[in-house]
Amino acid sequence: MEIVEFEPHHAEAFHRLNEAWISKHFVLEAKDLEALTDPKGKIIDKGGRIFMALKDGRPVGCVALLKMDDGGYEVAKMTVSEDLRDSGLGRLLMQRCIDAGAEMGAKRLYLETNSSLGPALGLYRAMGFKDLAPVETPYARADVFMERPY
Repeated sequence: MEIVEFEPHHAEAFHRLNEAWISKHFVLEAKDLEALTDPKGKIIDKGGRIFMALKDGRPVGCVALLKMDDGGYEVAKMTVSEDLRDSGLGRLLMQRCIDAGAEMGAKRLYLETNSSLGPALGLYRAMGFKDLAPVETPYARADVFMERPY
């Protein structure tokens, strides 16, 4: 398994992987579709990054870092193929985000998630994320807000 920087040919897999997990648990929202249909324009060109997890050259997971106005980065669109859940791949993707944030001089990593996603919440907390008070968000599904300061 390897974690690589997003390249244009990963766009379809980034969309497919995220649509699969979001649609399984929630409803795809307008904000999701913005990023999924134009990851380069909506994430990378705005100072963010996307990492793809590859197994035998096949995309099996992904995560995005969206540049925030406060000097932080939002961890978003993180998912792993259903058949690789509980394999440690989510931890590898999150560690890549933590390392990238440090490389870029981020003040913090921030994320929004849902209280029904127990395994994800456990991973985030194990990797140093702390709960925050609720904030306004464009995502109807977001009811947990967390950050990991540097």
